[in-house]
Formats: sequence, C-alpha cells, structure tokens
Amino acid sequence: MYRTDFRAVGYPLRLYSGKDALEQLPAELKRQRARRAFIVCGRTVSRETPLIARMRTILGDTLAGVYDGMAKDSPLDAVLAARDAARAANADLLIAVGSGSVIQATRVVAILLAETGPVEALITQYPENAPAISPKLLAPKLPIVNVATAPTSAANRAGSAIKSQALDHRMEFFDPKTRPVALFWDNDALLTASPKFSLTTGASVYWRAIMNLGASSLTPLAEGDRLQAWRLASGALPRMSDANDPAPRVEMCAAAFLQNRDADDGGTLFEKHWVGRVVYALAASLFNLHGHVSQGEANTALTAGVMRKLGPRDPEAMRQIAAALGTWSEGDSVSEAPERAAQALERVFGSAGLPTRVSQLDVPRAGLDAVLEHSLKNFNADPRREFVRERDYLRQVLESTW
Repeated sequence: MYRTDFRAVGYPLRLYSGKDALEQLPAELKRQRARRAFIVCGRTVSRETPLIARMRTILGDTLAGVYDGMAKDSPLDAVLAARDAARAANADLLIAVGSGSVIQATRVVAILLAETGPVEALITQYPENAPAISPKLLAPKLPIVNVATAPTSAANRAGSAIKSQALDHRMEFFDPKTRPVALFWDNDALLTASPKFSLTTGASVYWRAIMNLGASSLTPLAEGDRLQAWRLASGALPRMSDANDPAPRVEMCAAAFLQNRDADDGGTLFEKHWVGRVVYALAASLFNLHGHVSQGEANTALTAGVMRKLGPRDPEAMRQIAAALGTWSEGDSVSEAPERAAQALERVFGSAGLPTRVSQLDVPRAGLDAVLEHSLKNFNADPRREFVRERDYLRQVLESTW
C-alpha cells in the first residue's frame, strides 16, 4: 500500500543534457536577465581541462569573472574568497562548475552575498540536549546555474555543508532560494573528470539509491523516482570508469536528479533506517576530517560493517535492500537479510575497485573517536539528536568497520 498523506512540491528548473548542451548557456542567462555571470570552480577544472576556456568563449562579455580556488569539501576560507570575488565583479548570476563541493559552496556564496550578520548565526544550530535548529534565511538570492563535471545528489538541492576548522562539525546551511534555475549535463564537461573521480562520485549516488530502497512506505510518486534511480545507478556504476563514454555519467546524473526529486515528491531521507543514517553521518565525518578520502569511498568502506551491526534494528528495510540486490527471496528468513545484503554490497564495491573496509582508506585507527564525535552533529542524518544517546554503541559500530 502506498502512503497517501504526503506533500509534493515543484521548483522551476531547466535541464540541458547531452552533446553541446553548454551552447544553451547564453539563452539561459538571457532568460534570467543576467549580464554579469560569475563562475565558481576548482583549480583542476580551470587549469587542467579546457572547460572554463570553452565557457569563456560561449559566454563572451556576459562572463564577469572566475574564482577557481574552491577545494574539496568547500573550506570556509575559500567560500569567503569566492564571495568577495563575486561581489567585486558585481555578479548578478552564479555558475557552479564542478561536482558536490563546488555546487554546495556556490549556494553558500549566494547566501553570504545576501545575508547579514556573522556566518555562525546563519548555520544549523545544535543546542545541548535538544533538536537541531535551522535558521530561516529570508534575503533574496542570486540565481544559480550548475554545470556538472560529475554526478552528485547536491545538484538541485537547497542544503549545503562546508568545512570550518573552527568547529567540531560541518557548517550546514539551508535555503530553498539557492536551488538552481538550470542544470547542465554536457557530455564533454562530464568527460573532464577522471575515471576514478567519476567512479567515486557515482558510488555515492549508487549507495544512496540502494539505501533508499529500504523504505517502509512510499508515496506513489517517490516510488517511481526511487525505482528508476536504482535501475540507472546499478546499470551505470560498472561503466563509470570509461574515460570516453559520457552515457554512464549522464545516467548517473539522472539517478541523482531522481533522488532529489524523490524528496520533493514526499520521500524521506533513507526512510529513517539506522544503516543509511549512520553511514551517511560517519562518511561525512570521514571525508571532512581526511582530505584524501572521497564521499563515495567513505560510503562503500562503511556500509557492510554498519549493516551487520545495525541492520537487525530495521529487518524489513534490510529485507527490501537484500531483495533488490538479488540475495533474498520470498520465504527466506528475514534475519539473514542484513548479512546477505552486506555480502552483496561488498562484492559490488570490491569488483568496482572501491574500498569495503575503513582500514583501506589510509586513515589512522587512533582517529576513529574524532570521526565519531564529528558525526554526532549532522542535521540530515540525525535532526532529533538520537545519535548522542547511542554514542557508546556507535563507537563499537565504527570499530567494526575497520
């Protein structure tokens, strides 16, 4: 039975995909009445690929400037520098060129250009022994266009997380007005990413797709989003390392887009099952504390171990995940589902050359306590602060993934 008590929302968005999709950029800027577009990207994209030079040619005089200093996980100092550069350029539209870090950072740039007051007052607040609080950010924001170089579920969302050395957790911002007005999945832009980078970003989308299948109930709209996202992600993952074929990269972008639409269609992040929530929080902590670790690698390294420990808390979710992976059939014992699903995911990730244990990530075992503490403040995974009460057991769970 479908869940019929839900709310679905739609946001204005144009999506351009395929060969020479970027040629539609001038028309999109004209639609937004923008005359001073400002690009935010990383150094690899701007200095080791022809993409930014190509965009300069396409945009001509409407390009007001480029900030190419954005780094992995969007450090606050880089975000502030991008804000200052966009302000100095008198930007009237922002273009994020990259994947998750750049896209999230650009949303925060839009927020910091518009909102007043200290940055610390604009982020999610974590009062002791109380649910997290996300401040309302009411000022109008510049329009944003996202040009993907790799698939990411950050592409058309409203939340953003950046790194700050001054805090024991990520700085989390939420503002629906920072959703993009346009997305571009240009074939050549997607092929600028290395095969390894595309694989690890694709692994994050795949991981989210299989976690989402553990839903206890779904709206009739969200079910379609999730099932197609899973079909696309599972078919594309083995092909993501092809350096010459844009098709699997576009397919994985489409899977990520459907995951975003799922939330707009009444879906709930991971449907609240413990495996998805805990892996999400621990992975965010791992890749933020250790710069060489990607989100995709953190997800794949953690999942099987967390599933063996926490999967029994949500047996029906694990049964559905195991069934989707082809390792559980009607009549089998539900109690076997967590182990079967864990083994299946180890095979999938291992065959793709992805890590299946945290010890494969080249991080110090002595630093696992810091990873745990950092994970206890994650709004998406734990808005009601349940993890704090489970701290000791979650430490055991994390140790088991080593």
